[in-house]
Amino acid sequence: MLTEIADGVFVHTSDFIKSNSVVVQGEDGVLVVDPGITRAELADLAGDIRAMDQHVVAGFATHPDWDHVLWHPALGEAARYGTARCAAVMQDLLVQADWKDQLAGAMPPEYEDEIPMELFGLITGLPADAVEIPWDGPRVRIIEHRAHAPGHAALLVEDSHVLVAGDMLSDILMPFLDLEAADPLGDYLAALRLFEGVADDVETVVPGHGSVGTAGEIRRRIEQDRAYAEALREGRAPDDERVGVSAPLDWLPEVHEWQVVRLAEKRRRDDGS
Repeated sequence: MLTEIADGVFVHTSDFIKSNSVVVQGEDGVLVVDPGITRAELADLAGDIRAMDQHVVAGFATHPDWDHVLWHPALGEAARYGTARCAAVMQDLLVQADWKDQLAGAMPPEYEDEIPMELFGLITGLPADAVEIPWDGPRVRIIEHRAHAPGHAALLVEDSHVLVAGDMLSDILMPFLDLEAADPLGDYLAALRLFEGVADDVETVVPGHGSVGTAGEIRRRIEQDRAYAEALREGRAPDDERVGVSAPLDWLPEVHEWQVVRLAEKRRRDDGS
């Protein structure tokens, strides 16, 4: 079910790690951001849009993770945008004959038969210098960065003061780093500074996974993610409930420890030791 979280901005939340699909109402239709994740949920999302007497005129993928580049025929054939780098990552993957096998290990087995792959990853890259979504609707500013994944972008719906953060600023997930990047922690902290730069214009923040934050919640989430990243950079254990004994998901402490190990390995390689 679509829930209106700000004027002309709606959210649909999946059962899969509270994944959020965002719908922004325009003049002649809607923009759909990160729709997911099962066939039934996507069909319901399309039905909710029709019930609003609307149709999809554009899509956007905040980054090239599998659960952010899905689609369904019921959403129509509108252009599905992403950053140039996001689209390039998808194109590089889809030309490989075994791309579905590569993704199989990353997808939750309990959803294996429910995730639509027919229109997977068909992203049109925007120009590298694009600063907003090209559509007939309220201005949606693109805030591109390198945290979490190559070609990641957050979206600021300016009139409604909504930040669609992609896989950042979650209340249930700690920062997931792009461990293939040259400087994963530096990239993450740089993205948080970008978010801090627009925080005065944000009244509602929508993470890729988790609860919608309102009433100044963005600054608390920025500080929480910054504290986590700085702790890892300094080799300290973070004081973060998302990875502690009361973690909202029981597998998060294990992922946290994996990130710590990978960062240590990377430091040793970089130091030549």
